[in-house]
Amino acid sequence: MSLSSISIRRPVLAIVMSITIILFGAIGYTSLGVREYPSIDPPIITVSTSYVGANATVIEAQITEPLEESINGIAGIQSLTSSSRDGRSNITVEFNIDVDLETAANDVRDRVSRATNQLPPDIDPPVVTKADADATPIVMVTVRSNEKTLLELSDYARNVLKEQLQTIPGVSQIQIWGEKRYSMRLWMDPAKLNAYGITPVEVRNTLRSENIELPSGKIEGDNTELTVRTLGLLQTPEDFNKLIIKDNQGKYRQIFRHRLCRILPGE
Repeated sequence: MSLSSISIRRPVLAIVMSITIILFGAIGYTSLGVREYPSIDPPIITVSTSYVGANATVIEAQITEPLEESINGIAGIQSLTSSSRDGRSNITVEFNIDVDLETAANDVRDRVSRATNQLPPDIDPPVVTKADADATPIVMVTVRSNEKTLLELSDYARNVLKEQLQTIPGVSQIQIWGEKRYSMRLWMDPAKLNAYGITPVEVRNTLRSENIELPSGKIEGDNTELTVRTLGLLQTPEDFNKLIIKDNQGKYRQIFRHRLCRILPGE
């Protein structure tokens, strides 16, 4: 028995079915969203590079331009924009809608790794993220306390809140503004620098080579195996004041002002 024969024999049922179809159509027409420009998230990759102490001109010439030349050859790029400012370079690559985000990110990483040998040797490694670094934050949360200091709040936000929020599905990146970290500021004596013939670059190189912890090997016995750890990190002002910068004819040179090295909160 077909639907048409049932409708002829039972006209009331046919009318009810027609009214039901019209009713659902009216509900769907009023609640269905129709947009001329639908909300679509295009695949966007950002390459961020830090070069502390360099001005915007050096950043653009030595970092931004070599990376742009290497990334520009990737297929499917819709737009490529960059910004160079003091100490930092940002390159934003927007791909076409039909390009897979993971594939685009891998292509950008490959091109960035190829251009690494053209970059200055003392820069921080370029960071490739699958998000727009200049995008406006979706949610902003203020952390404050009447009992904890700003250093303690920064530690709590970095180690507790950030770890929990970045595991939420759909969250791309968590950024912390205004945080403070413990740091050591070293005040150098210009008179001693001039007298001993020491440059600030030598001081920096000494800090990099001496203020580190390196693996020291293992001690193996018949039934035991111990790992040897060398405590090479400088943590107190006295440790920095005792740091040997240069050895001239058996005389050690220390050019930090005595007791002017102190722990100051800062980034």
